[in-house]
Amino acid sequence: MRLSHRFVALVFAILVAFVSGCAGTSTKESTGEYFDDTVITSRVKTAIFNEPTLKSAEINVETFKGTVQLTGFVSSRAAINRAVEVARGVEGVTSVRNDMRLK
Repeated sequence: MRLSHRFVALVFAILVAFVSGCAGTSTKESTGEYFDDTVITSRVKTAIFNEPTLKSAEINVETFKGTVQLTGFVSSRAAINRAVEVARGVEGVTSVRNDMRLK
């Protein structure tokens, strides 16, 4: 009986260590947040690529905890505004940081 208590305690300790290792902080994403952000980044890139007015733009997309950062070069102020608008329309995006520059 005593051996089974030790085994249960060991399994519980390993489980706690594993779960706490997946937790996020203000500067680090949790495992779930990382995968969510990867999906958001893919959706934003697809939406920008499918936007006819942004075909020639060189826009990079990065996501951290739902905040999308757009960087790169575009040909007009209208393209910048459209890229931000498209990114905001993607499900899961909480905010958009615009760091794009005009060519």
